[in-house]
Amino acid sequence: MSETLPTVLDIEASGFGRGSYPIEVGIARADGSCCAFLIQPLEEWTHWDPKAELLHGISRDRLIQEGYPVRQVAHWLNDELRELGKAYSDSWGYDNTWLSLLFHHAGMLPRFRLEALRILLSEEQQAVWSDSKEVLIAEQGIHRHRAGDDARLLQLTYQYTRKLTEHTGH
Repeated sequence: MSETLPTVLDIEASGFGRGSYPIEVGIARADGSCCAFLIQPLEEWTHWDPKAELLHGISRDRLIQEGYPVRQVAHWLNDELRELGKAYSDSWGYDNTWLSLLFHHAGMLPRFRLEALRILLSEEQQAVWSDSKEVLIAEQGIHRHRAGDDARLLQLTYQYTRKLTEHTGH
């Protein structure tokens, strides 16, 4: 029996401080497929951290040209996650704040909950998490700090640490 993977959501943002906003949201679905959308910044979303741009490599101009309207992204998330009812995030504090901001400006309510990924992890999994993640990044050549790829990386790390710690008994 193949295990169902948790659905993971990841958000890239304009920065980390006050005034930062979501610029890309991605999800890795239970079947391992992933999808991401760039988000068109609203006029009042002016905060831009060049250090964050160095990480994700997405320019503000590109967002303005290729991003999807906030409302459309919120609709997409609800369509994707409504039935499931929840998704998991590895940086819940940030992602939940940005998600709330997205839905607030879309004038909509999220039809799902975002939960911290670590509640799914055993102590053994938590202990080997960051090393396992590094191994996978090297092995898979994953492009970091893009929402879809990061969500998939978290999912793969979850799977990998499960296998690694299974024999130790829970």
